[in-house]
Amino acid sequence: MIEKGSIKAIIHREQAYNSALVVLMCGIAGSGKTTFSQKLEKLGFTRLSIDEEVWSVYGRYGIDYPAEKYREYLDESHKRMRSKLVERIQEKKRVVVDSSFWSRSERDAYKQLIESEGGEWRLVFLKVHPNELRRRLKERSERFDANAAFTITEEMLVTFLNGFEEPHGEGEIVIENENE
Repeated sequence: MIEKGSIKAIIHREQAYNSALVVLMCGIAGSGKTTFSQKLEKLGFTRLSIDEEVWSVYGRYGIDYPAEKYREYLDESHKRMRSKLVERIQEKKRVVVDSSFWSRSERDAYKQLIESEGGEWRLVFLKVHPNELRRRLKERSERFDANAAFTITEEMLVTFLNGFEEPHGEGEIVIENENE
């Protein structure tokens, strides 16, 4: 994907060190957001993951809670995660938010929240070919952890691909994976 030194260069450019820095990870399921976020965590960032937030409170989709409760639980988890984010911004911490940010309106809402609390943001979009996403999601479906708590079927992936609003002109940093 990207070298550790390159991550530092991308994330730290132009950061005012007297404010919090929040990296918003953006990409479809399987694009590598968690892997990238974990690399930032090793560099001292606090990692906030929506998948882990849902998992820690409610467990595995369709097993520990009924599938029809997912949207409600996801919304509650987003509220908790935003609250944690505000705390970290007020503490002037470096944070990475591991979520798909599939819609521009969601990205804009987070950017506005970050700026209103005095923080800075970077939007990192991981662009991955659909065939590579399929391969990664197949591997992930064989694990049992927070990031595999929600198995992505082919039908769901097609829905995600069709509904995903790629960032354009939003100050995004695009990292492409050209595997096909």
